[in-house]
Amino acid sequence: MSQSQAAETQGLDRYWSTVVVLTLLVVFLGIGSSVAGEFWRWLNRPVEEVRVAGPTRHLDKVAVAERLAAGLDKPLLQLDLTVLQQRLVEDPWIHSAQLKREWPPALEVVLEEEVPVARWGDKGLLNHQGDIFWPSLKPEYASLPRLSGPAHETVRIMQQYHDLNRMFSAAGLRLTGLMLETRGAWTLELDNGIRVVAGREELVPRLKRFLQIYRERLVADAARIQQVDIRYTNGVAVSWRAETGQENAG
Repeated sequence: MSQSQAAETQGLDRYWSTVVVLTLLVVFLGIGSSVAGEFWRWLNRPVEEVRVAGPTRHLDKVAVAERLAAGLDKPLLQLDLTVLQQRLVEDPWIHSAQLKREWPPALEVVLEEEVPVARWGDKGLLNHQGDIFWPSLKPEYASLPRLSGPAHETVRIMQQYHDLNRMFSAAGLRLTGLMLETRGAWTLELDNGIRVVAGREELVPRLKRFLQIYRERLVADAARIQQVDIRYTNGVAVSWRAETGQENAG
């Protein structure tokens, strides 16, 4: 065989080798694409079950699952979990929700429920982070302390409540309410029904003076007292439930 014939033969061999490789590649790609398509369709089936987990007291997990399932209009892999999560947290009792896909086709939801630590005004509740939420109020929340004030001051009001409650507990009293007015003045409500108008200046010294006067002169008549105004340099002004007018004590 001449040198030119050998070269031609080698060229043909490389050509047909390339054709065979390309043909096999196309076949494998076709098979792979078909298998991948079938696998995708197997994964992307309609959701068969919605499972809700997490400790709850106020939420009905079955009702949450049914409500979420009723709004699923796409197969599992095409669901937008972010949109579903946002839909869930619209419920005032749901603090957070985590969703993930499971197979056979299912959605798993882990809920974190709101834990109320105080009432906010007449209609809201506060969680431990100072966030306000607005569920339908139940009689059981009446025992929670009632706080109110500017919405951006919730954390400050909660901290002030805890600090002042420790001060009053030493005198055998408990705060049931604390209000911060827009101009910065504080008003307290005690568990014996007395309202204490404290103002915004020298809060702690004024309250210490009030507790001293209360122990020495007012405790015996506590049931008759409606309000005590302590915004005075010396003494306090007492409003009585059964009488009109004011009596100064101090």
